[in-house]
Amino acid sequence: MITKNLTCIGCPLGCQIEVMMEEDGRIRLVTGNSCPRGDKYARKEVTSPTRIVTSSVHVYGSRTGERMVPLKTASDIPKDKIMDVIRDLRGVSVPCPVRIGDVLIRNVAGTGVDMIAAKNVD
Repeated sequence: MITKNLTCIGCPLGCQIEVMMEEDGRIRLVTGNSCPRGDKYARKEVTSPTRIVTSSVHVYGSRTGERMVPLKTASDIPKDKIMDVIRDLRGVSVPCPVRIGDVLIRNVAGTGVDMIAAKNVD
């Protein structure tokens, strides 16, 4: 039996969750969660963890002199693809103006997820 301990991020409570798994990876028991979101989070985290990635890229043509725009993945991506996403951001420069939610990079690192602007830059 394998035991994994997690701090839940499903809600503000931050429950200490314990996941007991069989040697073959099947989940036997999830304990410590105060709500159903904790159970769902724990099961996903131990079987196929995902993350939202945030970063910034250069902008050009800004009327206000800004040089960078923050961006993030439009949804979560597999955790093992994070470094591929970061590599895809190297050398990227986008023209102004940029609006929150604008797609700046489509299908980043082949994940099927777009990188979107997280700030307006004029």
